[in-house]
Amino acid sequence: MLGIGAYRPRRVVSNAEVCKVLDSTDEWIYERTGIRNRRWISGEETLRSIAAAAGERAITNSGIDRSKINVVILATSSWLTLTPHGAPAVAHDMGMNGVPAFDLTSGCGGFGYGLGVAADMIRAGSAEYVLLIGAETMTVGLDPTDRGTAMIFGDGAGAVVVGPSAENGISPTVWGSDGEHASAITQDIDFVEYMNRAEAMQGLDPQTKPVGRMSLRMEGQQVFRWAAVTLPRALSTALEVSNVAKEDIDVFIPHQANARISELMRKNLGLADEVPMANDIENTGNTSAASIPLAMEEMLVTGKAKGGQTALLLGFGAGLSYAGQVVTLPPAPPEASF
Repeated sequence: MLGIGAYRPRRVVSNAEVCKVLDSTDEWIYERTGIRNRRWISGEETLRSIAAAAGERAITNSGIDRSKINVVILATSSWLTLTPHGAPAVAHDMGMNGVPAFDLTSGCGGFGYGLGVAADMIRAGSAEYVLLIGAETMTVGLDPTDRGTAMIFGDGAGAVVVGPSAENGISPTVWGSDGEHASAITQDIDFVEYMNRAEAMQGLDPQTKPVGRMSLRMEGQQVFRWAAVTLPRALSTALEVSNVAKEDIDVFIPHQANARISELMRKNLGLADEVPMANDIENTGNTSAASIPLAMEEMLVTGKAKGGQTALLLGFGAGLSYAGQVVTLPPAPPEASF
């Protein structure tokens, strides 16, 4: 990873604000999730705009001329149309019209899947430089009264430029899925109502049109049990395939799903207490495919992590699916996104 960039929406939403609609309390939310605040899009911010903003920052911070970027991958689960998909529009907005650009949907594991695909494309010679963007506007599909999701999710975008290196900086990806329990995290949309409303608002960007009824549902306890069994094995396997011992890990950056799950993973893996662990969830919330690059950027900017250190990444969620790698961290960006 040669450079990283991020975009956090301007609007900060506290637990107290969420509880104006949701039947809960600030203390209960923080105790159960580790979240105090989250970011929600507002004004002119859209998934398209925040993805492009994060991508621009990653390119600038990498020092790579955009003309050398061969592929754009957009990891997201919240682009509102299957056709057209989002990556070509984002690439166009960034002045890279014509390059291969595609969406990758793998829920909260999307960034890890995208990183694996990008690295393998470069190793195979299909690309020299890849721009990988993880971007989500999770709040578009939230029911503000649902105690299982309304307090958890936020919006944001993070991106990295992946390119060739004299030394391998991205290990083989350890990934998998469990479709038997896929219904633990679901999203649905009333497409008839969506199309009726969209037709009445011709000319608007699809990402700004009202979507009708769309909801995200999650069986939190079922996901927690799955994570407790599956993720420790995935983390151990990621270390094995990278030929790195747990004592060699400088930084742990798990998907920001829930602070309790992160602590459980650290404990089960046996990482030393002094190994810094990402906790971006406290003020950003769960941003699905955007959470790992956002957490990485926060750690680099604040000095909790340093470019060149060895980090263990693991994304997991809808599918149910997961993807993890051992990576060398990119240089710290000169400016923070928060």
